[in-house]
Amino acid sequence: MDPLSDLLRVVRLDGAFFYGVEAAEPWSVEAVAAKDLSPRILPAAEHLISYHILIQGRCYGGVVGEEQVELLPGDVIVFPHGDAHVMSSGRGVRIGPDVHSSAPARYPHTVLLGDRGPRVTSFLCGFLGCDRRPYNPLLAALPRRLHMRGMSSAWFGAFTRQLTEESRVGRPGADTVLTRLAELMFIEVLRRYLEELPPGQTGWLAGLRDEMVGRVLTLLHGQPGHPWTLAELAREAASSRSSVAKRFAELVGQPPMQYLTQWRMQVAATLLAQSGAKVAAIGSEVGYDSEAAFSRAFKKATGLAPGAWRETRRPPRP
Repeated sequence: MDPLSDLLRVVRLDGAFFYGVEAAEPWSVEAVAAKDLSPRILPAAEHLISYHILIQGRCYGGVVGEEQVELLPGDVIVFPHGDAHVMSSGRGVRIGPDVHSSAPARYPHTVLLGDRGPRVTSFLCGFLGCDRRPYNPLLAALPRRLHMRGMSSAWFGAFTRQLTEESRVGRPGADTVLTRLAELMFIEVLRRYLEELPPGQTGWLAGLRDEMVGRVLTLLHGQPGHPWTLAELAREAASSRSSVAKRFAELVGQPPMQYLTQWRMQVAATLLAQSGAKVAAIGSEVGYDSEAAFSRAFKKATGLAPGAWRETRRPPRP
């Protein structure tokens, strides 16, 4: 079991929306919070992650009100929490009240910024949908801005070529391919971020990297319905109960048993949304002996009974 893959599957990375930008200096553009764009871009997504991939030239980007970072070709900047952010030709450059409160049409539509000079900067703007509730520990572990330098030239070249081809040719299955490309980009950024985490960092990803806590997370994700106890987790992790409890809480931010309860609710929420299984069967799969006990726990976590949750996740009727 790979807990990161498991988490990304259960929080349902889904849907992708791209458009291109070509800019002539000087230029700047401010994007509103992604949640304000959701109804038009990906109406079925509970949360939007926004990002930009610089293809040519250089520019600067960052959360509104914070320092901007310089981007060079091949760089990716991601705003995991969908914060309002600004992109510009220079650090601190602001050209007029250019605030994007709505997204342009999908790629291959291209937005032109700046005056009529040579358009020396080009980048892709994108959004990726995912679940935020009942429990997405990854989002809580990520900063407001992720900036990854120089994705490998082979990866970057293949990504942009396939993105262009799928977007412009309109072959069958293009939407699914575009979503998978966006997922791969996001996963690659996460892996780089995980590799570069400094010592002393806390959060779900830091726990994943820790030998003991990573082992416990693997166990919990591998068998969420198992009746785990702290003693059994400690035995499987070749450590003591006190060490497991202390280290897990330090890194993940909560005790192992509390994490397990919340993770079970996320797994159950996904099953309710994606399968036609009976509520009792789903409850049993995530470790509850009775439908009543599962329903109480699920409503406590989400504010909705399992059946009501399933109803809210049904795709809208045409």
